[in-house]
Amino acid sequence: MNLPFGFGLPGGGGGDDPNNPFGGMNMFAELQKLLNWSGGPVNWDLAKQLAVSTMADSSTIVSPADRTGVAESLRLADHWLDDATDLPSGIQTIESWTRQEWLERTVPVWSALVEPVASRVVAAMSSAIPQEQIEALGAGNPVAGIMQQVGGLMFGAQVGQGLGGLAQEVVSSTDIGIPLGPVGVAALIPQNIAAFGEGLERPAEEIRLYLALREAAHQRLFAHVPWLRQRLLDTVDTYARGITIDMSAIEESMRGLDPMNPEGIQEALNGGLFAPQQTPEQQVALRRLETLLALVEGWVDAVVAAAAGERMPGADALRETSRRRRASGGPAEQTFATLVGLELRPRRLRDAAALWWSVTEKQGVSGRDAIWSHPDLLPTADDLDDPLGFGEKSVAEGSFTAPDDLSGLEAELAAEQAKAAEQTEANDPEPGNGEAGPEQPGTTAG
Repeated sequence: MNLPFGFGLPGGGGGDDPNNPFGGMNMFAELQKLLNWSGGPVNWDLAKQLAVSTMADSSTIVSPADRTGVAESLRLADHWLDDATDLPSGIQTIESWTRQEWLERTVPVWSALVEPVASRVVAAMSSAIPQEQIEALGAGNPVAGIMQQVGGLMFGAQVGQGLGGLAQEVVSSTDIGIPLGPVGVAALIPQNIAAFGEGLERPAEEIRLYLALREAAHQRLFAHVPWLRQRLLDTVDTYARGITIDMSAIEESMRGLDPMNPEGIQEALNGGLFAPQQTPEQQVALRRLETLLALVEGWVDAVVAAAAGERMPGADALRETSRRRRASGGPAEQTFATLVGLELRPRRLRDAAALWWSVTEKQGVSGRDAIWSHPDLLPTADDLDDPLGFGEKSVAEGSFTAPDDLSGLEAELAAEQAKAAEQTEANDPEPGNGEAGPEQPGTTAG
């Protein structure tokens, strides 16, 4: 967990540092305000404040022309998609966001994604310093209880820096493969779309329409596959809740740290003091998440290619640019990897796109989309090893149909959550601790 600046606590310096967003503030008043946070393991007030500071003056307003362009692009994109998928429109509202609006509108989902791991780290940090060392400062000392709060402050600082950078990168509400915005809201970020299009030598309207196709396709999938959104979030949660931290190593490393010396605490954090240990259960969850992300991105890739077809001259080039951007990561992937220990990189995007093309060739659009009717019908990670073979297998086994009774789905999801909770308790017995043409099966991206 790398802090982006001298944190600015008393003795921490950074008051004259132009890179320190706390510079110029009344440090003691600000510290008192921050330490009064009681909303959970991440200080979201601090996180949002630092995210906005990271964006600086780059979060411009959306012009009327951009707002009109976004609305027209999303409506046209949704119309084109009617020919490429049986899933109906999932758009209820169209919005154009500034970078700061993206931040504000996505914080609720980020909170659900980040807080499971944050709670572990904060619990570990607050219990690592022996109580007698804190009490030695004196009951009246204003920093006597700082170690119970500093973990939340540090995590809030890291989250804020990460989301501030991410806000300057994403082009839509679904750009990282997980629906971060409100349900039914299709949103594009015009300022970031302009940055995405730099050097592509394609008309700005065409680039915006292509990205609108991707956003509208994601919205259809998440709106009409009711279990998908929660399955993604639950898989992330299962991974995060399985995090274990070596408390003995923390206690040993922090035994000599002075709570009055924020630089020492920061150095310990930068040295990987709280690096989580990956468990076998987490590896299973990670493999499940990577496969699900690849299937989502591969379906969107195939459907958008089919919808664009011969209508969009630059569709192939934009498709390849988008693929490379998602497969290689960048700020989006790096941020989430830092915050939760997971990479939201669809490493097998090309394999998944090839699989969906193969199924479409053998089963048609309806057969392809029917696979999403129940999680048991989804291809597995092993199926991605032979994506064209999955299409052949579908012919041998007959058309895909959904199970007649889907009433057990809710119970199935509840059972998965209960199992994850049992695994967490076992790992931590003490409460409170912490489309257009055939797609050849390419090499795994990433």
